Amino acid sequence: MDFALASETAGSRDPAVYLPRTVRTAVKLLVVGHFAVGKTTFVGSLSEIRPLRTEETMTQAGAYVDDLAGIDGKTTTTVAMDFGRLTLSDSLVLYLFGAPGQQRFTRLWQDMTEGALGALVLADTRRLEQSFDVMGLLEEHGLPYAVAVNHFDGAPVHPDEEIREALDLLPETPLITCDARDRISSTRALITLVEYLQTRTAGPAGPYAQELV
Repeated sequence: MDFALASETAGSRDPAVYLPRTVRTAVKLLVVGHFAVGKTTFVGSLSEIRPLRTEETMTQAGAYVDDLAGIDGKTTTTVAMDFGRLTLSDSLVLYLFGAPGQQRFTRLWQDMTEGALGALVLADTRRLEQSFDVMGLLEEHGLPYAVAVNHFDGAPVHPDEEIREALDLLPETPLITCDARDRISSTRALITLVEYLQTRTAGPAGPYAQELV
């Protein structure tokens, strides 16, 4: 299991690992989506520290549980969570929590949603129907979310209107396309989520999007 964090690297004293003493606000955001949609990659592309990953090698037994149709080269899967950190200013830090996508891990969601401000749902145009369970869990817990269609080589491209209809999204739910492998693209997706959260509350979410830009 890959359970490593940069601060635990032997002999590491990199100042970037530690938060400035001036940080006063921490914001928790979830990165969610169905199995093998790119959550671990997304968190890794944004995190300023080596992300915490709880991955296990997939076995033949797991092939009978997880739907591997259309997935090439998938050898590991998250069994607890991914965790990353993004410091936006001397006073504000984002904590990113990636949740496992398989239904057998839904019991973990109760704890992970506690204290979260919102969630970014990653989706794959080849398996849009698998996003319904994820969005349903978020709605069940009353957590606002935006949807980011993750780009996969060879995946079909559809107009936003068709994706919205296929996912039955509310008009106000943000929809964006991103490449989880690219930091700039992932940042734009995160900005989209934060700007949406900003419109939903007059509270501390207000300045976050501006600090991300």
